[in-house]
Amino acid sequence: MTTHTQSVSKTFSIGGDLTVNRLGYGAMRLTGQPSNFGPYADWEGGKALLRRAIELGINFIDTAAAYGPGDNENIIAEALHPYSKDLVIATKGGIYKPAPGNIQADASPENLRRGVEGSLKRLKLEQIALYQLHRPDPKVPFVESVQTLATLQQEGKIRHIGLSNVTLEQLKAAQEIVSIASVQNRFNQAETTQDAMVDYTAEQGIAFIPYGPLGAHPLKQGAALPVQSALAWLLRRSPNIVVIPGTTSLPHLEDNMTVWELV
Repeated sequence: MTTHTQSVSKTFSIGGDLTVNRLGYGAMRLTGQPSNFGPYADWEGGKALLRRAIELGINFIDTAAAYGPGDNENIIAEALHPYSKDLVIATKGGIYKPAPGNIQADASPENLRRGVEGSLKRLKLEQIALYQLHRPDPKVPFVESVQTLATLQQEGKIRHIGLSNVTLEQLKAAQEIVSIASVQNRFNQAETTQDAMVDYTAEQGIAFIPYGPLGAHPLKQGAALPVQSALAWLLRRSPNIVVIPGTTSLPHLEDNMTVWELV
């Protein structure tokens, strides 16, 4: 396990060239609730929250094509485009979501390509800084999905490639094909089954982006863990961890940014 030190870096360089504040923002909640389907009800309020996040120094925002689907990327672009030069927007693809609660993996080459093209259009980008495979698809060979992302990277549509919901073995298999810049798996102070993954990614210089950092259920409101101590624990746990707490509350967003006082 990574040894904690007194000096904790506030930044991490994703892929070696994207320096981000290790306290980012997970935008998933800015969608229709409770199933993250459809547009966020308070659209203008969501835009104001995103703009406030930038004002507070956040320069890493996590989203996905499946959030909405598409609506989450749309609200980010409407709020923040044209983007500041240091803002990194990470999105994900490889999921088909036709209705609330109906979430299907589709990491076929065709769907991944459609996903990248759709995200580029919605986010108003020429290149996605970090594009992550949302989850492996049991119907598609994992290496085929990764190779598709590698091809899209070669075409200039993706800068860095990440993986989500993967095992250590899958990560190592992907590394045989292309450089992997991030892993996004569920991890928090109460759920530590990813300890080995956190340590391996740290050794490899790969960002580890824990979802569910407060132990919340993806489709339910509320945190299971004390917010400040849970975030501080993650920031201390390993220098490659980039935390992405999500909130729809401006006061909560501002409170989250004070966590460095506890680290």
